[in-house]
Amino acid sequence: MSRDAHSGLRLAALLAMAAVTAIGLAACDQNKSYSHKGGPVDGWAVWGHGVQGQRYSANTQITPENVKDLKVAWTYRTGDLSKPGERADLAFEATPILANNTLYLCSPRNRIAALDPKTGKQKWMRDLKPDTNGATVIVCRGVSYWKDSQAPANAFCAQRIFAGTIDGKMWALDADTGKPCPGFGTNGVVNLQADLGYVEKPGLYGVSSAPTIVGDKVITGSKIIDFHNVDMPGGVVRALDARTGALVWAFTAAPPSVMADPTIQGAQTDSAAKPADAKMKAAAAPAAAPMQTYPRSAPNVWAPMSVDLKNRLIYLPTGTPQIDAVLGKGDWDYYGSSIVALNVDTGAVVWHYQFVHKDIWDYDTPAQPLLFDYKAPDGKVIPALAQATKMGYIFVLNRLTGQPIFPVKETPVSTGGLQKGLSPTQPIPVLPEHQITITKMTDKDMFGFALVDKWDCQRRFNKLKNDGIFTPFYSQSSVDYPVSVGGMDWGGLTFDPKRNILVVNSNSVLGAHHLAPHKGSDGYSPLIGTPYRQVYDNMMSMFGAPCNAPPWGKLAGIDISTGKKIWEVPLGTTRDEAPWPLWFHLGVPNQGGAITTASGLTFIAATTDRYFRAFSTETGKELWRVSLPAAGQSMPMTYRLDSNGRQYVVVAAGGHSALHNKQGDYVIAYALP
Repeated sequence: MSRDAHSGLRLAALLAMAAVTAIGLAACDQNKSYSHKGGPVDGWAVWGHGVQGQRYSANTQITPENVKDLKVAWTYRTGDLSKPGERADLAFEATPILANNTLYLCSPRNRIAALDPKTGKQKWMRDLKPDTNGATVIVCRGVSYWKDSQAPANAFCAQRIFAGTIDGKMWALDADTGKPCPGFGTNGVVNLQADLGYVEKPGLYGVSSAPTIVGDKVITGSKIIDFHNVDMPGGVVRALDARTGALVWAFTAAPPSVMADPTIQGAQTDSAAKPADAKMKAAAAPAAAPMQTYPRSAPNVWAPMSVDLKNRLIYLPTGTPQIDAVLGKGDWDYYGSSIVALNVDTGAVVWHYQFVHKDIWDYDTPAQPLLFDYKAPDGKVIPALAQATKMGYIFVLNRLTGQPIFPVKETPVSTGGLQKGLSPTQPIPVLPEHQITITKMTDKDMFGFALVDKWDCQRRFNKLKNDGIFTPFYSQSSVDYPVSVGGMDWGGLTFDPKRNILVVNSNSVLGAHHLAPHKGSDGYSPLIGTPYRQVYDNMMSMFGAPCNAPPWGKLAGIDISTGKKIWEVPLGTTRDEAPWPLWFHLGVPNQGGAITTASGLTFIAATTDRYFRAFSTETGKELWRVSLPAAGQSMPMTYRLDSNGRQYVVVAAGGHSALHNKQGDYVIAYALP
């Protein structure tokens, strides 16, 4: 018998022994039980746990020692799955909230569900039935809860769930029944598209993130399809009265030069207006446009916002301006790809800080800002904000002034390519240590499972136009690194204040793209109104892996006082995306976020390999993982209802169409026996 045959038998025997051992351990685990008395009791009242967006739970019942014993406590299914022949571009990214002794969540197509938090049994479900025509990815990340302090305790709609839809409506639902609240807007709904002017398709403008509740205000931004058209609806942020839906204030991220121009209707007043620049109107727009209150094509705010209640500031992560990003026109990027701090009571700008100048790469600000107290090595404490970016950089700012706490260098970058007016420099922070460390790839950075696929990747890479990070668009294919899902995307950051550790998951995937004349239909971003369209070119290997060397996904812990990494590990395996035997712990692309607990645990799904994991926040060691029925492209949450009850950890598992993985509609809760 050959040596290879002996090795194969030995491997098979080891696998069999491991399986028997695992079965025995599982049987032993079934007999374990835990006392659930005592310890902290913490809920999850808003999307990021609190309005500061730290995603940190004070619960300690589940520990690094017992996390391996977690079992499924209950499973709920939303029923929101594509039927044969339907569009399947769904992403189940929802995080439930706990309020009114109930879990509330949304499905991708805005089915709002209320669940019993102990059993997962549905209390009610309201299908808001949005028009998804035009939406590139159909998604809803969460809903919000509000209690009317002026209403009798048991009155109808004294407690409300606010839910934004993919077609731009804000609904107010009674928290106990799911029925619309008639006093809010028109029969419980405010149409956010009503004053935007021409909207080509309903799904081009909508709401994907949970609104922010401050006092009696419901504050919402919007999701606008990037690089679709130079004449798009304005990216306004609106504060609505939680009782009536009336407008309290509105902020539009159009530049001050536009807002100060009295000839541009809608800049100074809330009157009907024509587009900010008539020359930029899309050819398909009708001659008699609908009511338009706000300047067109200003940057939007699609990610969740954060609030400093003490200092009355709300922080807006802004998107990419449609006009400037495509044509390099004027100063339309003034507020684009930035953080904008507003007075939460008036909507007035207090400060703003820009992370990308003249953003043509879709490097908009993708994640909720994280607010925390920065404890400097010298003992000084500064109110701070940490922002994850698609470039893989984390910026740490004084949240009262917008000034960087760690140094930021304006770094020279290329201004070549077909688009004009690009910035000759881009801000790159010195610290915290970067998730993306390669600023210019070479063919030595290419990867292969074998020589043949590595050679093919190197061959194709060497044909790319390569100016390093922030390579502009050319007519020939050029480097796109990191791709526009990051670095970091909406999953953002989580912070353990007890250990002073910032935890971040990120991607490191090479792509390629070019600009082409307007003919044909290929290209995710049509750039209507310009001479070009964006075409995304394949830089995956012949075996379906990214051409650049792994890890393609990472999880890291950062000492936020010094900005230095404490640990970094590959996040995920190739198991569910590659055929056996190509199952390696290489770190894989991920979409979703992490949470931390006071016991020292970091929970995260996010990966394409369909696992839900727990790590030690202090060391990065993987302590537990469980297979999910579909990938968890979401952010988990955890809660405990009372001092005698169990701590639950809940995750939505439904996959993501853009990752081409298995679709699902599962919400799964785990707890100790």
